Amino acid sequence: MQLFVERDSVVREIWGKGDTILFIFAGSSAEFALNKAVDWLYFTGRLPADPLGRLFSTVAYARQIVFSPLEAAHKTIDKMVHIHAGVEAKRGMSIPDWAYRDVLFMLIDYSIRAFEVLERELSLIEKTEVFEVFYRVGHRMGVQGLPGTYSEWLEMRETHLHQDLAMSHYTHDLFQQYEKHLGKVRYRLLLEAQTMVVPDRVKELLEFRKVSLLSPLLHGYKVSRTLKLDWFLKSIILPSAYKKEIRDLDQHVG
Repeated sequence: MQLFVERDSVVREIWGKGDTILFIFAGSSAEFALNKAVDWLYFTGRLPADPLGRLFSTVAYARQIVFSPLEAAHKTIDKMVHIHAGVEAKRGMSIPDWAYRDVLFMLIDYSIRAFEVLERELSLIEKTEVFEVFYRVGHRMGVQGLPGTYSEWLEMRETHLHQDLAMSHYTHDLFQQYEKHLGKVRYRLLLEAQTMVVPDRVKELLEFRKVSLLSPLLHGYKVSRTLKLDWFLKSIILPSAYKKEIRDLDQHVG
């Protein structure tokens, strides 16, 4: 049976750990708020109404792709295309290709960044592997103008960071929604996690510090994982209404 991502791939290792996924979406939630196409996420109203629910639904789609046989992964990707087409039809305009590329670029970049923050440095071969998996997702979706190699992606990613991001009223509103749904303490933890993982350009636009206050605590958290206490810590970080989703983050699929 052919798999979309091979069993020994580092991509499965990255997306099989709940804390890594949380850091991926911490970074993405910061950058999403700056993206010039964030109005598309506001069009349906789902993101500002329930940012955590949106996070977990996105995780579910991503993991269905990463941990599924090839045919099932293709069906999941095709379903995503169908959903986006429905949104485009309702709005009467098309989501620009650069906006699709930005989302794929975030998944590539934050997969690498989150894993390196929490685990170890990835080799060039492993980083290329991450790129190739999400390139195949984008290709299946029909996204135009994708970079063909990891080195091309690095150049395009840097260009996109400076070209497609800006502060807007959506930025302020989305961060207000994060605080509303997380509460003040968890919101502060989110900001520190974002500071640890986002690129310098995102830090500059959001006026983040260079170094996160969580950095000195990282070693202690890694120890907690070896003692199997990390689920307890995740339950403190995320609201209790999402207990099942928190547990599911560490369940390997397929």
